[in-house]
Amino acid sequence: MTQRDTFVPTPITEIQDNPFQLIGREWMLVTAGEPSALNTMTAAWGGLGYLWNRDVCFCFVRPNRYTYEFTEKHAYFSLCFFPEDRRETLKICGSRSGRDVDKLKLTGLEPLWDREAPYFAQARLAMVCKKIYYADINPNRFIDANLTGLYPEKQYHRLYVGEILHCLVKKKDL
Repeated sequence: MTQRDTFVPTPITEIQDNPFQLIGREWMLVTAGEPSALNTMTAAWGGLGYLWNRDVCFCFVRPNRYTYEFTEKHAYFSLCFFPEDRRETLKICGSRSGRDVDKLKLTGLEPLWDREAPYFAQARLAMVCKKIYYADINPNRFIDANLTGLYPEKQYHRLYVGEILHCLVKKKDL
């Protein structure tokens, strides 16, 4: 059995996770690239929903992050969610830059591929997405002025809307 065989394509309507818990508290890895070069970063800001007659995700990447180069260059990306015993992996991927360290070697993450999107063998859930829209956060549009405090260095995120093409669930988590 290959690593890929341990995942089952699952309709998004059968995913039982609470998105507020899944993204905001458990965190996710946003990953883009190709077999010769990929990068991943931890994210706790984002969302899942329905927009333009499609199942979509929303993720945010700051332009100074190395992952930004990969999300800009590639049409596909993944969101990966992990069991709690991989929390240290998520901390490393959120605090170390792929410009400076090999995150895969440091964490033991094993990339798998679906279409043109990398995801990880250690994930319990992967969402394969295709970029369909982006917008840059504009501080002049904050209605709540307190939000500017989240950007003391004025490094505003780029919002990506990705169509969720399909979900892959680790067999043991079904």
